[in-house]
Amino acid sequence: MKPSDQILKRILTSTRTIAVVGVSLNPVRPSNYVARYLSLKGYRIIPVNPAAAGAILYGETVRATLAECPEDVDMVDIFRRSELVPPIVDEALTHLPNLRTIWMQIGVRSEEAAAAARARGLDVIEDCCPKMEYQRLFGELRMGGINTGILSSRL
Repeated sequence: MKPSDQILKRILTSTRTIAVVGVSLNPVRPSNYVARYLSLKGYRIIPVNPAAAGAILYGETVRATLAECPEDVDMVDIFRRSELVPPIVDEALTHLPNLRTIWMQIGVRSEEAAAAARARGLDVIEDCCPKMEYQRLFGELRMGGINTGILSSRL
């Protein structure tokens, strides 16, 4: 079940540093342009991808694991297959003391990981994209002309 708009807005306005697990260096991959968009909105993006560790993406060094991320990460955005999520969340819970949110991208769900994170008091979002929710909730008009339901021409 998708959280309320109020919860999503709270998360998106209080979050400052996002570790993006599974980010690609390829600018046409969804993980890359979501990370880029969020960085342009003022979030600090910590890229996590063992295959690209050491590279620089959006001003930050790509980390191989969440254990290598700075402690100020308050959200982990996961671009990995659902079956790979539980160990990612376990690592986040172990190494990120300021973590407040686990966010699983569109098509990504894990009851086991969600339960573990909620048991530690974290917000958990599944099957959802922070870029799309940001655009929808904060009334951004996009090239696709998608109706966000936020802006209206009605008085």
